[in-house]
Amino acid sequence: MKLTIIIGTNRAGSQSLRVGKRMAERYTEQGCDVTIVDLAELPFELLSPGAYKDRPEGFHKFVDPVVEADGLLIIVPEYNGSYPGVLKLFIDMWPYPDAFDKRPVAFVGIAAGPWGGLRSVEHLQGVFGYRNAFMFPERLFLPNIYKELDENADCTTPLLKELVESQVKNFVAFCHAVKPMAANALIVARAEEQG
Repeated sequence: MKLTIIIGTNRAGSQSLRVGKRMAERYTEQGCDVTIVDLAELPFELLSPGAYKDRPEGFHKFVDPVVEADGLLIIVPEYNGSYPGVLKLFIDMWPYPDAFDKRPVAFVGIAAGPWGGLRSVEHLQGVFGYRNAFMFPERLFLPNIYKELDENADCTTPLLKELVESQVKNFVAFCHAVKPMAANALIVARAEEQG
């Protein structure tokens, strides 16, 4: 199974990247072929108004792992009560329906405060629901992120450790279960586009 982990911020030295790298290890242990898409590496030209029509050179290395994935895991911090603008810009550049329609997606919210990125995840669920993704219902919220993680980016709270392991195991099963439906839905969507 191909899994793509999207680091939902371009902030240097982010906790999202630490969590994403550790989650990649966990998914690899489950037999997944994991790719990390780090938004800190996006081409600056993506900010150009012309980028909506003509994607910057090299952009395919960021969007191809999304389109080719059997499942997406988005590690999303909470910035000002929502998700980072760079993540919205990245999502807006995805091809539709290929990147979205019936694509299994799971969310890990992180925040410095006590709610663990709840608002950022809920806002993202609105976007992915609008685009007909298969949203995995077992969301993960990591609060007090600067205190919660140990030196290996593992959670220190026993309950959060259990929730991390549960999401990993169950999301893999979810992706396998919906894969036939996702493949058929994409064939239908492409046929409808061609009219």
